[in-house]
Amino acid sequence: MNNEQQEVAQFVLAQTPFSHLNSSATDYFVKHLDVIYLTRENQTQWLQSESPKLFLIRSGLYDLVDAKGDVITRLAQGEYFGFPSLLTGEAIQNHLAVQKEGIVYMLNQDAFDYLRREYKTFEQYFVRAHANRLLSSHYKSQNDSWSERKISELMSRKAVTLSPDASIRQAAKKMKEHGVSSIMVTEFERLVGVVTDRDLRNRVLADEIDPKQAVSIIMSVKPKFIFENNRVFSALHLMLKHNIHHLPVLDEHHKALGMITSTDLLRQQKSDPVQLIGRIYKARSVADLKRYAAEVPELLRSFSHNIDDISLIGKLLSGLTDALTSRLIYLFQEDNGAAPTSFSFICFGSQAREEQTLHSDQDNGLLLPDDLSEQHQDYYRRMGEFVCEQLVECGIKRCPGNIMASSELCRMSISDWCERFFNWIKSPTPEAMLNCKIFFDLRFIEGSTALYTAFCEQLTRISRNELFYAAMATDIKSNSVPIGLFNQFKLEKDAKQHRYIDLKKRGVVIINDIVRLYALKAGIRRANTQERLDALLKHSLLSNHDVYNLKDCWRFLTQLRLRTQINEEGLPSNCINPDKLNSLERHQLKEAFYLLKLAQQAAAFKFARGSL
Repeated sequence: MNNEQQEVAQFVLAQTPFSHLNSSATDYFVKHLDVIYLTRENQTQWLQSESPKLFLIRSGLYDLVDAKGDVITRLAQGEYFGFPSLLTGEAIQNHLAVQKEGIVYMLNQDAFDYLRREYKTFEQYFVRAHANRLLSSHYKSQNDSWSERKISELMSRKAVTLSPDASIRQAAKKMKEHGVSSIMVTEFERLVGVVTDRDLRNRVLADEIDPKQAVSIIMSVKPKFIFENNRVFSALHLMLKHNIHHLPVLDEHHKALGMITSTDLLRQQKSDPVQLIGRIYKARSVADLKRYAAEVPELLRSFSHNIDDISLIGKLLSGLTDALTSRLIYLFQEDNGAAPTSFSFICFGSQAREEQTLHSDQDNGLLLPDDLSEQHQDYYRRMGEFVCEQLVECGIKRCPGNIMASSELCRMSISDWCERFFNWIKSPTPEAMLNCKIFFDLRFIEGSTALYTAFCEQLTRISRNELFYAAMATDIKSNSVPIGLFNQFKLEKDAKQHRYIDLKKRGVVIINDIVRLYALKAGIRRANTQERLDALLKHSLLSNHDVYNLKDCWRFLTQLRLRTQINEEGLPSNCINPDKLNSLERHQLKEAFYLLKLAQQAAAFKFARGSL
């Protein structure tokens, strides 16, 4: 090996995976590489070839660009590209844009395959790198599916606002000037109300209100709103649930950004699921609800073929369950009179996380004021029993653990609920940990938001307990991921000798548990796993890289899990036979489990190292 090759070998040996291999791998790489000086002028010559190659950057700066022209990542010294086509045999999909010219080392397919055969660490490194790129590509490029679009992407104009002491006439003129059918009333940039053209007709003209009066007397106070990063489906669901046609959009600091109308959203996609939710909210009888609920399984199968991300089915199913629950509460009050006190009907578990599947059961409860009379307690007992029984009739199974509002233990006052949570936290037994996994994922469905908010504030205070966090982290680590020595799958068998992996128990549940732990520590109230991860990006508990890894793994495992349910592959619920996957999916699945194992270890080290 001459001096020039020795200098190249020193550089290569410092790069992963060669730094973990013996020197023979580096020697082979150096002896079989070609050296090119990559420029804007010659990049097409080297990178559009029909024969794929592995490229290692020695110097320069380059953007990896996908077929849509979106930048996937920026590459610099020590980074590789070209390996996806070498691994899969598929045509080259991406191209490189040279930002700064430099030296690149190039290895052909035969030499790459030799190193894969001879050095498993070499192969695993590039398989993992490819899986990471595939897993994360969703977050690094824009998806055009209507259901994936953020609300902020639909807003074509900035917020049209005025102060609450402005006159009604000023509001009407401003709406005419901007050509809008509604206006946001703000005070110190915070939303305090909304006025629509319907308000001007029904509350001003019809009631002969003086247009010189302040707009605050006709505005809708405490209006529903949505945040800019929420998705189209969430906005549609909110509008249908509350029968509203104008929805203010706020940023994370609650500053008014704009307004979305039902016309804006329905123009995106007139979807059957949204129409079904609309029919549920208008149902006049339990019989109607049962008939609509019977449409759900076939509707989901059809819906899954029209969206890019079938994990959205979890949100859709939870939205349907929310709608059924809300309407049953309404029908109960129609027959039994209005609720005698404030109440909050809440949900737990997968419904709270908006991650339900076709096999999910009920997890719900009633949050009530303290010191209710026996008569009032009897009213809510009957409400809980009615709602839960009718949900069963609509196809949503009873909870095997009886976590339902029909149970006395799930129909309690704020004080009693808080005492129950406090006992779990104070004495974190295995049973208490199981309860925490369910009950600390909670979400409001119907009733008093003030009651629910007061409850959440108390929960946040009592859950700040380091020993509790340590117990949760230890419990998380006890649930092993299904990969063993040499990165091989560890399969289970059922009575029929089916070989499978339980994607829920050994994958999705572990992610949910890890994210819940970090969210509790950070004081994040949201229940949805993806929303918790988005919120964690603003905290220092996890690096952004780790957050995106967990987001990627959750989405991949959830899509795989739902696909098996929709296709009815004959295995136990939530399970998959990895032998039925293609080679790329198997690599992705192994990579997801590998990343989960690292996340488990990191959580145990951060929260439970004193108790290990």
